[in-house]
Amino acid sequence: MDELAKKRCKSCEDDGFPAYTPEQAADMMAHIPEWKLSDDARTITRSFPFKDFKGALEFANRIGKLAEEEWHHPDLIVAWGRVEALLTTHSIKGLSENDFIMAAKIDLLLEE
Repeated sequence: MDELAKKRCKSCEDDGFPAYTPEQAADMMAHIPEWKLSDDARTITRSFPFKDFKGALEFANRIGKLAEEEWHHPDLIVAWGRVEALLTTHSIKGLSENDFIMAAKIDLLLEE
């Protein structure tokens, strides 16, 4: 298991919590190779394929439960045969370690 998945998301509402630089974000991508970094390095995304809508919806609900536990919420698109997840830290208008922690934990949900 990746070390990121063992961590917990932290509050980043405090002043002085900077977003990752594009270089820092790119370095973190090695931990979550299936995810894609946006051109502006402010978001990461991944699309998860499923056989049908029911499977996609069940997975989205599992992501939702995890998001509530971590108090870090992705944007989700649920469609027939897929779930798309987008992570960013809205309060800092960019990426933080929390986004990469959540991505690693979401990846682990596939193994359950």
